[in-house]
Amino acid sequence: MAKKSEKAEKQQDKKIELEESIEQEEIQEKLEEEEKAEEPEEEEKEEPVEEPTAEEKLAELQDRYLRLSAEYDNFRKRTLKEKIDLQKNANAVLLEAILPVADDFDRAMQSVDEAKDIEAVKEGMKLISDKFNAFLNQQGVKEIEAINQEFDTDLHEAITKIPATSKKQKGKVVDVVQKGYFLNDRVLRFSKVVIGE
Repeated sequence: MAKKSEKAEKQQDKKIELEESIEQEEIQEKLEEEEKAEEPEEEEKEEPVEEPTAEEKLAELQDRYLRLSAEYDNFRKRTLKEKIDLQKNANAVLLEAILPVADDFDRAMQSVDEAKDIEAVKEGMKLISDKFNAFLNQQGVKEIEAINQEFDTDLHEAITKIPATSKKQKGKVVDVVQKGYFLNDRVLRFSKVVIGE
């Protein structure tokens, strides 16, 4: 039995040696294949990269400049168009808000021809005027106070001067020919006034 087990051990050792040698050959073949695969890559890396010539660089820069210029021109045109559209729409909103006052004026004009009571017509006109002034206030428009105020060139435009009836009226606004208005604390229209001297 000892001979059989020695024989089996020898066969087992030979089998292991054979498997190891096959594995070593396979590893050696893989290494050789990898070396062959790496060699062309090294050759490709060693090839010098061509620098673009001055003419090619100039052509590229000119192309980039033209594209950038065209892009800016398109941007400018687009923003100008958007601004114009925005202004048109802003006016549309304002005009839509003023239409009820215009409707009231139309109704008042129709009733004036048929009206026999002048007090009712005056009352209707006063209501329309109040409604219109309320609309202006909602939009940020306020009247510039001028009567009996000191003349201020930042707010008033002098039309003429008249002799003052008292010393207190000298240099002050005596009469308003055309009302002036603020729009959000900025002068929208100057008051046209008469000054006492």
